Amino acid sequence: MKLLIANRGEIAIRIARAAAELEIPTVAIYSKDDERSLHVRKADAALALDGAGSRAYLDIEVVLDAARRGGCDAVIPATDF
Repeated sequence: MKLLIANRGEIAIRIARAAAELEIPTVAIYSKDDERSLHVRKADAALALDGAGSRAYLDIEVVLDAARRGGCDAVIPATDF
């Protein structure tokens, strides 16, 4: 199993930590302006999204495409925007 974290900020960091404790690999997504954010470094892998700001995370087709590209079996949805 591999989990795509479709969040950013503190929520994403907490998800990455919990997944690591459960030995579940994670993939973070990030917008151009979040490239150096902590949630990107806490995940096992990271994929860039087009665009900047919260809008980059809100296109469900783009998020699902990232999940497919990352080989993810599950997506934890965004709730912190």
